[in-house]
Amino acid sequence: MAAQLRELATAKDRLQGLLDAVLAISRETELPAVLHRIVTTAMDLVGARYGALGVLDESGEQLGQFITAGLSESERAGLAGIEFPRGRGVLGHLIRHPEPLRIDEIASHPASAGFPPGHPHMRTLLGVAVGVRSTIYGDLYLSERRDGRPFDHDDQDIVDALAGAAGIAIENVRLFEQVRDSAENFQRLLLPTLPDLHPFTAAAIYRPAPTPGHLGGDWYDALLLPDNACAAVIGDVVGHDLHAAAAMAQTRSMLRALLFDRLTPPSSVLNQLDRTLHAITDLPVATACLARIEPADDGWRLHWSTAGHLPPLQITPDRRTEYLHAEPGLPLAVSPGLHRPDHTHPLSAGTTVLFFTDGLVEHPDHPIDHGLARLAELAAGHIHLPLDDCVHHLANHHPSDGHDDMAILALRTPHN
Repeated sequence: MAAQLRELATAKDRLQGLLDAVLAISRETELPAVLHRIVTTAMDLVGARYGALGVLDESGEQLGQFITAGLSESERAGLAGIEFPRGRGVLGHLIRHPEPLRIDEIASHPASAGFPPGHPHMRTLLGVAVGVRSTIYGDLYLSERRDGRPFDHDDQDIVDALAGAAGIAIENVRLFEQVRDSAENFQRLLLPTLPDLHPFTAAAIYRPAPTPGHLGGDWYDALLLPDNACAAVIGDVVGHDLHAAAAMAQTRSMLRALLFDRLTPPSSVLNQLDRTLHAITDLPVATACLARIEPADDGWRLHWSTAGHLPPLQITPDRRTEYLHAEPGLPLAVSPGLHRPDHTHPLSAGTTVLFFTDGLVEHPDHPIDHGLARLAELAAGHIHLPLDDCVHHLANHHPSDGHDDMAILALRTPHN
């Protein structure tokens, strides 16, 4: 009776371990992380020292990827320069016959082809196929129980159950990636490719939030105007859905038309945009910063107005930075009748003005001033790079928590 109770307790613990494992695998959203988690989870469930997941290539006849776990640093060093297995020997047997495979002595199996030089000694093997719907995705291999015993039928059952859940997890991640890629491509189609703004230099980048199906309202635009000024705009429509993306596209298109019709001042353009959107659309609340870089007697001048947006950042050729703080004005779609102020600031030759959305600097654990200060440091340290490389660096090393989409637009005045 005591032995039976111990067996029941062990079975209960294993079942709980399997449930915990399935939950852990299902939380992963990146395919490499899912594959590695499957291997390490299977090892934990049966107490295996080594584990691997072989992913089939497009032909389905050999391995195109091999994820391993359990190898020590010295064991990995011993395999340096040796190509990962493609599916010969016992591994190939499981590819051709995708039924659970349990071997007590690998070397004595008829399909065994031996191990390459430097490979750690492995005597036992437990292998199961990992299927995605009706298609075999790959094979899960485990070797050497830590207690020295061969794998038993209970080990096979629990790893086979895990493989079924793993197939569903892999399929979910694939769908996640498809949705994410489709949303990102759709968002990028809504944003413009910057035109030739000569004599100005410009660069822009948009990064979506890393959530499935995310459609953001961040946007940017820049164009040359008939009066020889260069216009720049950055904005953020509240929301992360199709409605926000559509509102962003409408707002950008209307603003382009108004910029040509009402060249200046920027506040007048923003106010007319607000009235137009209020009259003919159901626009969510949005922030925006509209600026013109205009010729001036002593070089250039930034002439701008904002609708509740973060201030632009000025970076001079000698790497001095300054946020151009000024009265921001109300966001769009709040009260269309209220006036927004205009502001001006001189710009020397070779000065860069950086416009950005809050997704670049906001972090729940820090005040926004912390993110703004860090952004200024990053910009000053990399402003010597080509402008396109600079904005990519800022997007890659942003001080935010990375959970919101972000847009960056940089304009540089001509050098003398």
